[in-house]
Amino acid sequence: MNKKVLFISDHGDPLAKLGGKQAGGQNNYVYHLALAMENRGWDVDVITHWCDKDAPQTEAFGKRSRVIRIQAGIKGFVSKNEMFQILPGFFKEIEELVPVDQYDIIHTHYWLSGILGRQLRRKYNIPFVHTSHSLGAAKERATGERDERRFQYERTILRSANRVIATTNSEKSLIHDFTKQPAPVDVIPIGVSPTFYPLNQKPAIKQKLDVHGPLVFYAGRLEETKGVETLLKAFRYLIQWGDVPSNTRLILAGGQKEEIGDDQLPIQEKQRSWVKGIERYVQFVGPKSQEQLAEYFNAANVAVVPSYYESFGMVAAEAQACGCPVIASRVGGLQNVVVEGETGLLVNPKDAQDLALTLEIILNNDIIAQRLGKQASSLAERDYRWPNVAARVEQVYEEVLSGETRKRYTSFSY
Repeated sequence: MNKKVLFISDHGDPLAKLGGKQAGGQNNYVYHLALAMENRGWDVDVITHWCDKDAPQTEAFGKRSRVIRIQAGIKGFVSKNEMFQILPGFFKEIEELVPVDQYDIIHTHYWLSGILGRQLRRKYNIPFVHTSHSLGAAKERATGERDERRFQYERTILRSANRVIATTNSEKSLIHDFTKQPAPVDVIPIGVSPTFYPLNQKPAIKQKLDVHGPLVFYAGRLEETKGVETLLKAFRYLIQWGDVPSNTRLILAGGQKEEIGDDQLPIQEKQRSWVKGIERYVQFVGPKSQEQLAEYFNAANVAVVPSYYESFGMVAAEAQACGCPVIASRVGGLQNVVVEGETGLLVNPKDAQDLALTLEIILNNDIIAQRLGKQASSLAERDYRWPNVAARVEQVYEEVLSGETRKRYTSFSY
């Protein structure tokens, strides 16, 4: 009989269209880890909020994996900031819909899910493993915003989980910095889909994408904390300096279709102002499938990840897997994913001039770009393939199951 794991990913539906509202790295991680664990003989159920009204409540994927969507009183989009309020209803509905005691282990994703996992452990005596994906302490460092409630719950979760999986050494260090005596922390990187690999016939791919010169590529949500404004300012400097070919283009993938006009520029006035004066060099292409993103990474001279903070940096790993050099902010997990001088270059966050100068280096030095791209592909093949990641996650599960002394908890309060 296969072992069963219950993933809880409160806002990260693994079947949501990537690049949309709250649909990014966590969704992608949960989806691919579920499939990779399935290939190792596990049955995987994923509990998530019912954010898409048109989606069915239960939806199968892979061979033995399912998404089970929880309404918790609100069917439709609920922001992460509002999700805490519906957790009691979320927990109640899990008990109504899911035979919790049939699972061998629970794996929670993000702190809100960790609250639910902790309560399930207390009530059903099932061990849980936790992956933060992002930490309140990291957000505070990036934005200056401190959510004291989140800090308190994250500390509790990180202490009460049976094991914690951090995706980078930077994240592990941060956990130990702000949490006294956390559960044992294992560093296991995020995997990259097999969709992302170096493609042949790159000139043909560029032709297909209507790219006829050097290409700078960005993939992600169109949010300020993702560094989109910094990237556009940097690209404006490049154009103004005139030190790159006149047919150099910046393409940004991600966001929602309704955020982008027919002219392939943002509809929102603030975002539109970021593009003013360089409209002819910039193209917003909206959300793309993984297959399409792989083509863009292969066509690009460089991918840019200018985030104010990233706990891991999935886009950077995917670009590197395609053999595309990366310029990323010197923050969080990006400092581990992008090996400076080997697979890409790091810049100061929010520093448009630093980013522009670094872009200029890559775009004007084909030999450097090719060397970085080749080394990036080799690194990704070694460290970021899902079968290897799943084997390490399974080892954590097995160690927890073999060494767990189960204790019955009775009290609970939010």
